[in-house]
Amino acid sequence: MTVDNSNKGKGNTCLKKAFLATIPVMAGYVVLGIGFGMLLRARGYGVLWAFAMSLFIYAGSMQYVAIDLMTGGVSLITTALTTLAVNARHLFYGISMVDKYKVQKKKYFLFWTLTDETYSLVCSDEPEKAGDASAYYTYVSLFDYSYWVLGSVLGSLLGEVIPFSMEGIDFSLTALFLTVFVEQWLSTKNHLAALVGVGASVLCLLLFGSDKFLIPAMILIAVSLIILRKKEGITND
Repeated sequence: MTVDNSNKGKGNTCLKKAFLATIPVMAGYVVLGIGFGMLLRARGYGVLWAFAMSLFIYAGSMQYVAIDLMTGGVSLITTALTTLAVNARHLFYGISMVDKYKVQKKKYFLFWTLTDETYSLVCSDEPEKAGDASAYYTYVSLFDYSYWVLGSVLGSLLGEVIPFSMEGIDFSLTALFLTVFVEQWLSTKNHLAALVGVGASVLCLLLFGSDKFLIPAMILIAVSLIILRKKEGITND
């Protein structure tokens, strides 16, 4: 009886490529997660809180905001509106990934774990290069998810014994996203989508200001990319 090792070999290659692709995210998520866990510990919430929030919420910047909401006696309505404002961009991420994810067996998990950095990785051409796009999506999402949960737990545990300044920690997420953006820019030849995103963001920033530009920018980006995609489809036909 012979054993076909081709699928196993392809799976190992895909796993390796997914891990290597997520190394920049690991560096950022673990550090940010540690900061979250330590800050949560400083506000009186222990390691179980850090683990549960990262496992079931998994919202990065929103978890930082949630600490102030939890300790400030904020109403449920205010909390809901704040959550919607902070995470509104994920609606557009999810919509743009429907075609790729709807045929996947683990589609609910993939949508659940779709963060800024994960989105940038699965939108590249790496899934096709990996040989098994479905497995690549799953591995990347699982790795990123694990990094955040691990960092949060480590931060809570370290927060008991190590004093730590939180100054500047909120910029780490922005720096991480810029790193992933630059890496994707350098690894692809077609920069049209990136230029549309940057242009729309700058335009909305000038029109609406830094406090209100995010949602209009995401709407403009989504509409622009849909139009470009339709034109590309017509051209290909």
